[in-house]
Amino acid sequence: METTLLLNKTTMYRSHTNGELNLSNVGQEVTLSGWVQKVRDKGFVIWIDLRDRYGITQLILDEDRTDTSLLEKTKTLGREFVIQIRGTVIERQSKNDKIKTGAIEVLVSEMQVLNEALLPPFTIEDETDGGEELRMKYRYLDIRRNPVKNSLIFRHQVTQEVRNFLSNQAFVEVETPYLIKSTPEGARDFVVPSRMNSGQFYALPQSPQTFKQLLMVGGMDKYFQIVKCFRDEDLRADRQPEFTQIDCEMAFVEQEDILDVFEGLTRHLLQKVNNIEIGDFPRMTFDHAMKTYGNDKPDIRFGMEFGELNTISKHRNFKIFDEAELVVGIAVPGGASYTRKEIDKLVDWVKRPQIGALGMIYVKCNEDGSFKSSVDKFYDQEDLAKWAKETNAKAGDLICVLSGQTSKVRAQMSALRMELAERLGLRNPKEFAPLWVVDFPLLEWDEDSARYHAMHHPFTSPKPEDMHLLDSDPGKVRANAYDLVLNGNEIGGGSIRIHDKKTQALLFEHLGFRPEEAEEQFGFLLNAFEYGAPPHGGLAFGLDRLVAILAGKETIRDFIAFPKNNSGRDVMIDAPSKLDDSQLTELSLQLNLAEHKEV
Repeated sequence: METTLLLNKTTMYRSHTNGELNLSNVGQEVTLSGWVQKVRDKGFVIWIDLRDRYGITQLILDEDRTDTSLLEKTKTLGREFVIQIRGTVIERQSKNDKIKTGAIEVLVSEMQVLNEALLPPFTIEDETDGGEELRMKYRYLDIRRNPVKNSLIFRHQVTQEVRNFLSNQAFVEVETPYLIKSTPEGARDFVVPSRMNSGQFYALPQSPQTFKQLLMVGGMDKYFQIVKCFRDEDLRADRQPEFTQIDCEMAFVEQEDILDVFEGLTRHLLQKVNNIEIGDFPRMTFDHAMKTYGNDKPDIRFGMEFGELNTISKHRNFKIFDEAELVVGIAVPGGASYTRKEIDKLVDWVKRPQIGALGMIYVKCNEDGSFKSSVDKFYDQEDLAKWAKETNAKAGDLICVLSGQTSKVRAQMSALRMELAERLGLRNPKEFAPLWVVDFPLLEWDEDSARYHAMHHPFTSPKPEDMHLLDSDPGKVRANAYDLVLNGNEIGGGSIRIHDKKTQALLFEHLGFRPEEAEEQFGFLLNAFEYGAPPHGGLAFGLDRLVAILAGKETIRDFIAFPKNNSGRDVMIDAPSKLDDSQLTELSLQLNLAEHKEV
């Protein structure tokens, strides 16, 4: 999605950008400004690479055509000095087809240093010598590098396409508050003390969920917002404490209506941004995704689907399998060629604490149709042939088998599947495989609190046909909830909402809220439902993650102008930071740090 960016008009600092000039400009007097990328001084001739966000223009000064004082001034330039020059565009003798301006150069007649610069702590080039932490500390310098600059421009282009698409579908962009009420559900809130209301606190929104529902009650039947959300949770490469959502809600719709609109949006982005045409997105139930891929956001660009081996493995007195709740295997393409040392490394990998498997059984599917396994003592060739059939293993493949408690084993095998796909080059970033995962459980059991929690949020509508299970078997109640998955990443999720007070109060009860608690936390929403709430539902895309995947990346930091590190710190501005005593006093706050360790 390339865009040629030009100046709309001449300013006092520049007539053209540094990515604009070409042979059609030869002979023109021009004014350019930018940063000094590089100076090459050959004594009798000096070349300067002048950079701005549009590109690089080569400047030339020499003994024959340049005033001596200007030549001397040029010798004082350092990297990243900000300069302005005037000069004449001339044809370049030795052309450079790697840059847009490579056919020309500018013969400098005047130069002004607008600002000097210290030597940068890392090189401002595509391939830099700066580590991530150093580049984050000097992020304003990092943004000058093409990879980061282009990522931010790419994010802008995606965002504009989102706005255009939704606006053309009659959606209205509405801003909702950032200072809201803290709620106990979901991730931890970031809280903000109120000076005017001593001892009371706002929370920053984890999402605009209740407000967009209230907009539906207000008759704003198609809403969207590209909005900051905040969650005080542990971080990974693909998470930030503040992130951006494409937040949407629609009234008078069913699930299918929402899937249709946002499948259309995703298809539009893939076509406009990546020039890729995609047909109808496949649908997959939550149960099928867990059984076949071990997680609810499967990457379907490659096979290695799970084969459950319980019925064909628990009859040979192999204690590990006999005592396991689940025995499951995957076929690794071409894996039969792995040496014993390579297989041992795989076993070590699954036994890492992050994965947590106790071990791994393997079967080599030899080219001659025979099998060689680590459990030959217990299973004969006929048994292993059944394993191969169940995992769709072919001659030359390796079957990897894990066993244990169902949910743990599925998660372990899912991690192994993704790791092997990465090693085998099966996760092509230029290939896109979206799908909808539907029919999520409404509730999930939390061992720590010994109660059910809402899998999505407490406003998700149960499937009407499962309502009778709420009292007898709440874990089997399915929700009208759906996730959009792209290349093994959840890029969006949503649900049909509850829109009547009675059902919402019932669900609060099953989530362990006492009536007075529900009223205190969500009374405003329950009351609104009594004034004619329409059927409604919605979805939110994670913009940061969506943009990264569309760009062929899986980490989001380079697509955020000023990201936080894994500890949630902004190392550039050194935040979070302490408040001084006068601020604490004004806010009626007293710190108790005895039980807390500083990050």
